[in-house]
Amino acid sequence: MRAIDYFDRGHDRDPSRLAIIDTESGLKLTFAETKALTERIAAALQKHGFENQDLLGFYGPNDGMLLVAVLAMWRANGKWIPVNTRNAIDANAAYINYVRLKWMVYHSSKADEVQQLKDLCPTLQHFVCLDQRLGNDPSLEEFMAGVSAADFVEPEIDAFGNLMDMVGIFPTGGTTGPSKGANVTNLGWGTMIETAADGMGGRTDSPVALVSAPITHAAGPIALSTMSLGATQVILPGFDAEDVLRTIAEYKVTHMYLPPTAMYQCLASPEIGKHDYSSLKIFILVGSPCSPEKLRQAVEIFGPAMCQAYGQVECPMIVAWFPPEDVARFAYEAPEKLAACGKPTRSIKVALMDDDGNQVPLGEAGEICVRGALVTHSYFEKPEETAEIRKFGWHHTGDVGKFDKDGYLYIVDRKKDMVVSGGFNVFTAEVEAAVTELAQVREACVFGIPHEKWGEQVHAVVVADGITEAEIIAYTKERLGGVKAPKSVEFIDAIPRTAAGKMDKKELRKKYWGDAQRMVN
Repeated sequence: MRAIDYFDRGHDRDPSRLAIIDTESGLKLTFAETKALTERIAAALQKHGFENQDLLGFYGPNDGMLLVAVLAMWRANGKWIPVNTRNAIDANAAYINYVRLKWMVYHSSKADEVQQLKDLCPTLQHFVCLDQRLGNDPSLEEFMAGVSAADFVEPEIDAFGNLMDMVGIFPTGGTTGPSKGANVTNLGWGTMIETAADGMGGRTDSPVALVSAPITHAAGPIALSTMSLGATQVILPGFDAEDVLRTIAEYKVTHMYLPPTAMYQCLASPEIGKHDYSSLKIFILVGSPCSPEKLRQAVEIFGPAMCQAYGQVECPMIVAWFPPEDVARFAYEAPEKLAACGKPTRSIKVALMDDDGNQVPLGEAGEICVRGALVTHSYFEKPEETAEIRKFGWHHTGDVGKFDKDGYLYIVDRKKDMVVSGGFNVFTAEVEAAVTELAQVREACVFGIPHEKWGEQVHAVVVADGITEAEIIAYTKERLGGVKAPKSVEFIDAIPRTAAGKMDKKELRKKYWGDAQRMVN
């Protein structure tokens, strides 16, 4: 099936059900109204020269009409280019020029940044402002003038649903260099949505999904997945812990996604004990490993709704799934299992490999390698980079993991983040999890810094109150042993993050390594 077919599946469940509630603008649309609007926007795109498999970029805060425009673009068989407003302008310009983006829909609040992109990106030719006319750029309403849903001409579709057409070129995290574009097909997107529905569906007849993280990142695919289940999307313009907690109670939210760091902010909010969260059925954590202790606390507060998924842009969202019933059970019976990210889903095969392509014995750490329809087609116009991550007939994630005897997968670290100290391998994610067990520590980022004798030593950067360096080192030494415990701790107000919301270890390392590649002395 095509990406738009999954929205239509949600529509067919109940066309009269609310599909979108925009808390900022007040916009409310039923599934029937949303479908008609996507057909009208798609007709307008066709009228203005948008061609089959053209690229359309979206730039702005979370907005109900932005979500509608994404659906309309898919109805016209276009490709989504998510442009992250958290990126530096130069980084966004580099990505736009790399994929040769021609069309952009943006929000007026980002007009100054869009003007800079116009100056830096010669391929950009067509602009539509969602909410008002700006200069020569028509508002979305003006763009649709003179066309109706009936004017939409369905693109040619084969019996398989155009499985190998692209739904988008999605930027990778860019933690080691400029973002690459992952070519995502209808086959891969549909596999992701079907797999997500396996885990998130069937839990309520009236699903209500909260969207507060950026639609241009993981929140977008998750929102579009829940729409296939007929879920109403309650859209906040951005993440604010207090707003999220109030909105859960006000709208009786059943499904929501946050990255773990945002969930931590919710736990620390003074609003946390003031609201009723009993409506929650699915509170999914995706994007980075979650502190087991923080996850246990979340189960106590939000109830048996907490769950985790593991994936990456190249095999999106749901390689492994840790369902809420398992998380809730382990929170009380086996809290050590909360360090897992779940079990491999039915849509993917997972193997742990050494550098020579051999599968490692049970319980040992190896690179997580995957195979199946969930894996993205390729990197856009980067055949050598694509070949590098597809060795031995598998996609290589760059993550290190291990399985336990019950089949649960644990993310040990990124391969590039492993610290080699005195000949011992130290996985930083394990150290970070131990440090954040301490109640005074809100966040921890661990990496290696140069050491004359050991090559590297383990260093921790933490956001904490009321605890000393010596206390953190002593606790982790008791928990993990002397080799893995940090030898030094730095306290800061906030850990820097990439545009994708991940801890920016590369930036933190610069203080110790400069711009050199990581090395041992």
